[in-house]
Amino acid sequence: MKILILNWRDVCHPKSGGAEVVTMEHAKAWVKAGHSVSWLTAQYAGAKQEEFVDGVRIIRHAGSLTVYLFVPFFLLFYGGKYDVIIDEVHGFPFFTPLFTKKPVIVFIHEIAGEIWDFMFPFPKNIIGRLLEASYFRLYRHCLFWTDAPSTVEELVARGIPQDQCTAIPCPITIHTKRGAAVAIKKDKSPTYLFVSRVVRMKGIEEVIKAFSFILRAQPKAQLWIVGGGEEEYVRELKDMIEEYGVVKRTKFFGVVSEETKFRLMAKAHLLLHASVKEGWGLVVLEAAYVGTPSVVYNVPGLCDVVKNGQTGIVIPNNSPHEMATETLRLYTDRKRYTKYQKNGKLWVASLRWDDAKRQSLSLLTRAVKE
Repeated sequence: MKILILNWRDVCHPKSGGAEVVTMEHAKAWVKAGHSVSWLTAQYAGAKQEEFVDGVRIIRHAGSLTVYLFVPFFLLFYGGKYDVIIDEVHGFPFFTPLFTKKPVIVFIHEIAGEIWDFMFPFPKNIIGRLLEASYFRLYRHCLFWTDAPSTVEELVARGIPQDQCTAIPCPITIHTKRGAAVAIKKDKSPTYLFVSRVVRMKGIEEVIKAFSFILRAQPKAQLWIVGGGEEEYVRELKDMIEEYGVVKRTKFFGVVSEETKFRLMAKAHLLLHASVKEGWGLVVLEAAYVGTPSVVYNVPGLCDVVKNGQTGIVIPNNSPHEMATETLRLYTDRKRYTKYQKNGKLWVASLRWDDAKRQSLSLLTRAVKE
């Protein structure tokens, strides 16, 4: 098959995230299986207009937003040579059914929904919500690929037939740096960790509030924040940390290397995640791999990647106070904590890339045959 991926970023983009990493893992498998894969994406400073990365042809044109305007022209001139198109959604799709009759698979990591309200001011948030609600009708005859069963439920609620939806869990890639972190001992002080892009929708403010409650019970506790964000927002968070009186027990690490990230994950006792919504939550699996359970909000994605009461805690009521309460309970219950550590490692081991790649190849074949 000749496969075309449409995504606003590629795996080499400086702002690429877990979605691009997962897409690349699948794309490499398709190449290995003998298929031809092209990835049309946005240009960025210093990038080549075209190059091969692990056998995948990366084609870059326009910017992160204008690439959506460029795609119709690309499909008009070159779309006919592809057998199947992966329309990867980040808030908006590429509206490919309007410009091609080729089979289209919609690869959607999460339905943005309320994320619009966290990421954009009025009226952009309202416009985004309305457009998102309307585009599902355009794709009602397409196959949908997502990461989590909870997202399938959301798709069905929006009118997509369940038999057109496939959830393929995302494993993590095990390599030497991650393996080396397994043997690292936990920090002497109660240590809680947030790992993500530092943006409003990822729930960092909720975690800081939760930590302020934790600190009342554990004066020697510490919060480590790992990840980068816009300077203005980071300044807001630092002001907030000072306002909540936790500045001496909170440390910003910013963007770190993979090796450092896994060392910090291994030393921390618990990962705290309060995102508005996630496609899956790879950091939860990464933390579990090095023996660190998670306490998370009950939102799509996170409720799938954390097996509540087995590998971590999905709190019943999303609030900083509830997160703090459940965090303290788990930290002090050593028997339950050890159980979650063991189960978490088994859960990570059960998710295999070979299985995931087989599923995506099967989905591609189904799309072409239908």
